[in-house]
Amino acid sequence: MAKLKTRTARSETGLFLLEGPQALGEAVAADARVHEVFFTEAGAEKHPALMQHSDAEYVEVSEEALARMADTRTPQGFVAVASQFPKTLDDALEGASRVVILHEVRDPGNLGTIIRVADAAGFDAVIVTAESVDVYNPKVVRATTGSLFNMVHSVEVTTIDAIAAVKRLGIQVIAADVSGDDLREQTAAFEQPHAWVFGNEARGLDDTTRDLADVTLRVPIFGRAESMNLATAAAVCLYQSAFAAR
Repeated sequence: MAKLKTRTARSETGLFLLEGPQALGEAVAADARVHEVFFTEAGAEKHPALMQHSDAEYVEVSEEALARMADTRTPQGFVAVASQFPKTLDDALEGASRVVILHEVRDPGNLGTIIRVADAAGFDAVIVTAESVDVYNPKVVRATTGSLFNMVHSVEVTTIDAIAAVKRLGIQVIAADVSGDDLREQTAAFEQPHAWVFGNEARGLDDTTRDLADVTLRVPIFGRAESMNLATAAAVCLYQSAFAAR
């Protein structure tokens, strides 16, 4: 159980941890493959509906034991083991018209929040490239607040392959970068199938990746802030797309 806190163990087993009633509830609602559910007496009393996943093995443990299993100090009565469920790149892109490609995104909170925003904004797929943080990292899973189970996603592909794949499907590639044009002036770009590419928190997009894009856009800053948090900037970009689509 504790080994699943590491990327190596998750990669070797194809399993990951779910912590708390919200994550487990989303997994059950999405009919995810849940193998084991470790719960406390208080958790079972507070969330009886979560005790009914017919395919899972339920094990009651103490509060102290559950805390040792979890990545957080307060797992709120539940820790579960589930199977990962990424799609291949081709399957993730099938029928997609609005896509997010995450290039070397290293912060779990940022990656999870972007998945959550992509879900909220109605995007079709998120491609998490190989140099990014593991999408099944417990901190990422928590940051998605359940959207991981709603969002079609592919992992462990190169950014070059991801961009090439969307281009083959006739999907325009938009790089988000401070060197780009004001996104308010390029609304036509959002009215056709497109894929946003977001880069590393510290370095942004490298020249090679940026050159693969059809257009490069930036979120304008009107105040004195030097920059914006990646997830915040991504939310602005994705909702610009969502507004244009509607």
